[in-house]
Amino acid sequence: MNIVIWAGFILSIAVMIGVARKNLWLGFIAGALVMGIFNLSAREIFNAITLTITDPSILFLAFSVGTIPLIGGVLEKSGLMDTLVSNLKLKRKLFLIFGPAFLGMLPMPGGALLSAPLVRRAGDDIPNDRLALINVWFRHVLVLIYPLGPLLVTAKIAHLNLYKAMLYLFPGFILMLILGYIFFLRGIDGHLRTQKSLNLKRIFNPIIIIITAPVIHASLMYIFPSLLQEIPLIIGVLCSLLLAVVLGKLPLKKMPPIIKKMKPWKYFMIIIGMFLFLNTFIASNISEIIANAVSSRHFLVIIIGAFLGFITGRVQIPVAIILPIYFSITGVEHVGYLTFTCIFFSVFMGYIISPIHPCVSVSLEFFDTTLKNFFIKLLPITLICMAAAAAVSLIFT
Repeated sequence: MNIVIWAGFILSIAVMIGVARKNLWLGFIAGALVMGIFNLSAREIFNAITLTITDPSILFLAFSVGTIPLIGGVLEKSGLMDTLVSNLKLKRKLFLIFGPAFLGMLPMPGGALLSAPLVRRAGDDIPNDRLALINVWFRHVLVLIYPLGPLLVTAKIAHLNLYKAMLYLFPGFILMLILGYIFFLRGIDGHLRTQKSLNLKRIFNPIIIIITAPVIHASLMYIFPSLLQEIPLIIGVLCSLLLAVVLGKLPLKKMPPIIKKMKPWKYFMIIIGMFLFLNTFIASNISEIIANAVSSRHFLVIIIGAFLGFITGRVQIPVAIILPIYFSITGVEHVGYLTFTCIFFSVFMGYIISPIHPCVSVSLEFFDTTLKNFFIKLLPITLICMAAAAAVSLIFT
């Protein structure tokens, strides 16, 4: 029975990647259906579909992510994006690092769509597949150690001090920064094309527009913690879009061409497809089968950690799955900081390269590149990071 489940699972991944080469959201749906056929009954497949398309949080998130590219479209059409970049006196390499990294610290689903227009504008002579890699990788370099990111919940799950765990992850942050520079920024020279005189208003207006959505999102979640978190997200995104239209002095009659160009419905369907795949995976017993097949704690920490990060496109869920298995295998009741670091870092690597990860999916769509190119070029740097985690796990834990 397990052989059939494994075969269906592997086939679902192959179908997802194959179909996604032409249509990303359709690839997620096709992969989910194949996984469901091999692992679930017809009723369970129907329940997974129903759960996905009727869950208000998923629908609100899909609507919000679909709206975000319109913000970039308005910034581009109104000229605000050009004025921002032309007023920043920075080397292009620095901008391509810190632009996505800064926006990555603003926790918002699908937020890679906010940094993507900046990356494209600064790297208009760089191939699209490389721009997608830059946007995804440097957006998450700081997220690895950011105390208000995935580390916040996972450190709590492991009963560890948040800031001590952050210090243990700092070498991983340095490694990611160095490898990203070597693999993705080598050969990129020059400064941003700037104006002779600095205009602060032209810098701050687009920055205010870009950060309005995540700031409102985070603020409303803090003020109203019991509110469905996607509601503050919708409010923030719509406020940011309205602000872009007002500050960009864009007539409403120019919105239809922007909508046609940015195709917000594609991003909406990407989120629906992603959650259908995730809900189908959760409804199956694949996680339990993986757990029963593992006997080596190092294999669990590194390989299974990255695998679950890749399959779920999440960090918290894989860590929550791995820790109980780790305790069962080792017989210990608590996990040490070094072991937690290896688990978190390995899951994070799988998460960064996962097509289920919203930042990856929307970046591929925005820069019109393929999963195949993304995997081929990101795999070497990901394997180096995992090898470093494996070395720490084998030698020090």
